[in-house]
Amino acid sequence: MNVEQIVMTIITHSGNAKSDAVEAIQAAKAKNISTAYELITKAEKELLEAHHVQTSLIQNEARGNRAEVTLLLVHAQDHLMNAITFKDLAKEFVELYESMNQ
Repeated sequence: MNVEQIVMTIITHSGNAKSDAVEAIQAAKAKNISTAYELITKAEKELLEAHHVQTSLIQNEARGNRAEVTLLLVHAQDHLMNAITFKDLAKEFVELYESMNQ
């Protein structure tokens, strides 16, 4: 995979993860807690895929094959970090809605 493909893969999986996290909050708000947890799990799988691709960049750099840092690469990293943060917050929201509904 070239750098552009890697970047787009990170952005795609990160975007999917963030969407799943948003849907998880909405499901929990609608008292569909099991669905909310399924969506959190789905988001975590998407993030894992993005992380694997990111790790390939890091490993290549450790081997001396440094990728050029472009605005697109920075953008992909931004998407990934925001998706991770959003997923973590969504998990907290789901747990909060779950406790409120008991």
